[in-house]
Amino acid sequence: MAPKIVVLGAGVSGLTTALLLARSGDYDITIVAKHMPGDYDIEYASPWAGANYLPVATPGTPSETYERTTWPELARLAESLPEAGVHFQDTVIYRRAKDVGTATGDWFAELLKEDAWFKDVVPNFRILPTSDLPAGIDGGTAFTSVCFNTALYLPWLTSQCLKHGAQVRRGIVSHVAEAANLHHTGQRADLLVNCTGLASLRLGGVEDAAVYPARGQIVVVRNDPQVMASVSGTDDGSDEATYIMHRAAGGGCILGGCLQKDNWESQPDPNMAVRIMKRCVELCPKLVPEGQGIEGLSIVRHSVGLRPMRKGGPRVEREVIRGVPVVHNYGHGGYGYQTSYGAAQAAGRLVRKALGVGARL
Repeated sequence: MAPKIVVLGAGVSGLTTALLLARSGDYDITIVAKHMPGDYDIEYASPWAGANYLPVATPGTPSETYERTTWPELARLAESLPEAGVHFQDTVIYRRAKDVGTATGDWFAELLKEDAWFKDVVPNFRILPTSDLPAGIDGGTAFTSVCFNTALYLPWLTSQCLKHGAQVRRGIVSHVAEAANLHHTGQRADLLVNCTGLASLRLGGVEDAAVYPARGQIVVVRNDPQVMASVSGTDDGSDEATYIMHRAAGGGCILGGCLQKDNWESQPDPNMAVRIMKRCVELCPKLVPEGQGIEGLSIVRHSVGLRPMRKGGPRVEREVIRGVPVVHNYGHGGYGYQTSYGAAQAAGRLVRKALGVGARL
């Protein structure tokens, strides 16, 4: 009889981990979550994400491995599976020297390097010539990346889990060990996978004090900039940012943003929204008809998400809680999509070690 596993959480980390485990055919899996694809709740980070592939991990860390090993799968999805809602996009990264040491500058530190570790991972990595740099920009790079339509991608992940035999159920637990009683067979699970993101701060049995939110605010518009672009900082505040990305398959264009540590505010700030739109139009005038400012933007909605950050980086490890083996996979901050497959593979290896069964993931 296959070992019974409950995956707690249906964000990108939980669904990707469940999918890889289900694909192996070695486990009987139930995904249990309070929030599911199709929901929009401030507790549920994944739907609000941009989301794209802009590596930010420090070389030599587990996150670097996760980002490095995730890229091939994202490229495969963009090339071969349009129904997943992932497409290739050219991206440019602009660096301003004065942003060093700011919240956004530190966030983008590895991304901004001209000798970035990922230059041999992504296609078409190149240093921008000075003639291609906008006013006020001190340097820049470009490469081919991907951007997700999260409204398509999260349901696609769920459907793939179902296709491979996983069951999906809504549920709420106050202690992680309670999830062992929520397996669809009615029998106690042999192992839990905790992918609860920011909820791991308060989830009984976990209560990880290293977890904290980093608030992000975006504007979703119908305009097509025909490029993905980011800047290392702004003059509007050290925790504000400028980035533009166009989601696949009608998902709209994301204009951002900010990285506000320990800010739990769920409602958009109208003044910040105006600043975001002005910065993005200034960076990419092609966003709007010639001669127009932000009035040329066709707004779909204003959104806020809370990135599940963690001091010390993501937690992908195993322990035993109340007699139940638990594999953790959370704390991926604003880069959950670009670490998703690498982290899920690492979590899968821990599952295999804990249970002593399963093909190589």
